[in-house]
Amino acid sequence: MDVTQAPAETRRSFLGRFGAAAGAGISAPYVITSKALGDATTPPASDRIVMAGIGIGNMGTGDQNAFLGRPEVQYVAVCDVRQKWRDDAKGRVDARYGNGDCRAVIDFRELLARDDIDAVHVATPDHWHAPITIAACRSGKDVYLQKPETLTLREGPLMIAAARRYGRVFSGGSQRVLGDYRGIVDPIWAGEIGEVVSVDVSVGGPSQPCFLAGEAAPADIDWDLWLGPAPWQPYNPGRCSGSYSTGGNTWRSYIDYSGGSLTDWGAHHFGGAIFAADLREEQPVKVTFHPADGGAAAYVSLRYPRGQELHHNRPAHLRPADGPQVAHGNAIIITGDGRPREPKPVPLYRDGETSIYGDFLACVKTRERPFRDIELAVNTMTAPHMIGIAYRLERSLEWDRPTQVFVNDAEANRLLDRARREPWII
Repeated sequence: MDVTQAPAETRRSFLGRFGAAAGAGISAPYVITSKALGDATTPPASDRIVMAGIGIGNMGTGDQNAFLGRPEVQYVAVCDVRQKWRDDAKGRVDARYGNGDCRAVIDFRELLARDDIDAVHVATPDHWHAPITIAACRSGKDVYLQKPETLTLREGPLMIAAARRYGRVFSGGSQRVLGDYRGIVDPIWAGEIGEVVSVDVSVGGPSQPCFLAGEAAPADIDWDLWLGPAPWQPYNPGRCSGSYSTGGNTWRSYIDYSGGSLTDWGAHHFGGAIFAADLREEQPVKVTFHPADGGAAAYVSLRYPRGQELHHNRPAHLRPADGPQVAHGNAIIITGDGRPREPKPVPLYRDGETSIYGDFLACVKTRERPFRDIELAVNTMTAPHMIGIAYRLERSLEWDRPTQVFVNDAEANRLLDRARREPWII
């Protein structure tokens, strides 16, 4: 594909051409519509945020619809390696604006090369998150990225560095962190259970290797580009299915593309628990692997700098028997020490926004850091990534945050990242 192909005519390029023509004394008829000037429901064109979507499958469709519904957004392009998703996504945009102007491309680099696009939302499989985010930041685009934001521990600092170096607004896409977990967030931040002592999160385990047999790839998918940085494997529909299941026959199930339920649903549950416990700005210092014992399955615990402990799938009989608790069903149980504690205001979305999408757009305008800023998202994702490594090695670990490595553990440090196929090196 020729990624240097000129982009379609845009509002900004049109105005640039018109200005040049006027300066040369060329008379040209033109019309500025009332919609371009804005009305009661739509800001003027100069104040709109020009957006595009990369990865328009299941979650990408939901994200696209959310942004399309915002009056301050001008949506101009979509990108997906599957023709059906591209065509459907373009159709939604064209129907929204009553024209055929939305550009649909296969290669995200063609989209990022456009200088008229302000921001992108990204909902690709997890193995693409870091390469696309870093490339988008370098291209001057703000980024709304679906969770889990990272696939490996090493990706996090690289994504933070890119966002900060290029001055980009980044929002992670877990709408559930604030939307679903307020029932445990509010009482803890109000001081009702005192200082948090322990957090129990129950969610599925890590991803597994994939041994699906190869098949001929259909014509409507660019299989090599779908794989991207992941190891080359023959096409199988179960490898690339976007189903939300993590039990097999979906990309969320397999180690080349995802961290499994541990990072997929874990991004929600760990995100809510870590936010409620006010640990978003911290990273664990110790990871303890507890082997299976007396019929109970193995589990992993994390210890944070101020002493709080977070446990993944700790058996119920080992959880605290006393002390005040708040819970989100069976997924999250947080125990406090019961001592009086001053309340703290709960961090909310910016400018009174009620959705994580609005929070992102508000910050694109103001250049503030959004609710799920890249650094907070990365800190949260260290928890399931460290837990997954401890399960894989079946032993305990110590983490040094300043250097972002495990202490005196070469074997564990080899699992901080993974090899990527060229040219997708980060």
